[in-house]
Amino acid sequence: MTSNLLETIPEDWNRALAIVAHPDDMETGAASAVARWTAHGKEVGYVLMTRGEAGIDGLSPEEAGPIREEEERNSARVVGVKRVDFLGYTDGVIEYNLGLRRDLARQIRADRPELIITLSHHLTWPGGPLNMADHRWLTLGILDAARDAANRWIFPELIEEGLEPWTGVRMVLLSGSPAATHAVDTTDFLSKGISSLQEHKIYNENLAGGFDPVQFLTDMAEKAGKQSGFRYAASFEVISI
Repeated sequence: MTSNLLETIPEDWNRALAIVAHPDDMETGAASAVARWTAHGKEVGYVLMTRGEAGIDGLSPEEAGPIREEEERNSARVVGVKRVDFLGYTDGVIEYNLGLRRDLARQIRADRPELIITLSHHLTWPGGPLNMADHRWLTLGILDAARDAANRWIFPELIEEGLEPWTGVRMVLLSGSPAATHAVDTTDFLSKGISSLQEHKIYNENLAGGFDPVQFLTDMAEKAGKQSGFRYAASFEVISI
């Protein structure tokens, strides 16, 4: 991020698709923006690559997966998202490869979004902490799949599945990027974003250091707000397709 004001993300679109690796990925920064958009009549769907089954040290994947899936469905409902799909990838070991690109291109062609929302592909989060591999590889796959989805000669088997090319993806929004370029005014919707993150009750309770969703999201929204001219904001790195 720079000291310059972040640009405001255009809202002359109708349909967005969020594709993230784990339950809580959307809620740790972007959900307040989603609440704004759905309140304004825009359609937003969620696709989760995994069930987040490796995310709670004290619970086996078999125990944690159903819990985290339910928490994600509840949190999505808070911000007006009616559809949440899980693609069944294994938590923690998502790899960048042609299979990932094909699955993502399939999803994009099926949903036909104008915007895609995901997390950052950068090695670190703002401030320096390491960004995990699932986020990095998935985001690179999404960026490539947004182009793949538009080209009928890449993954022609998708045509055989009845999925015609989709050229309508205008931009990909990366939440949590250390190189943010744009922002969304979430002043009237931060409370919805906080409530959405609070739905991940069991996951939050198992985080180290006494995680406080209210303080975490408020601090983030205030920082983005100062960089965009709003009281509260959600920041994104925007990549045009």
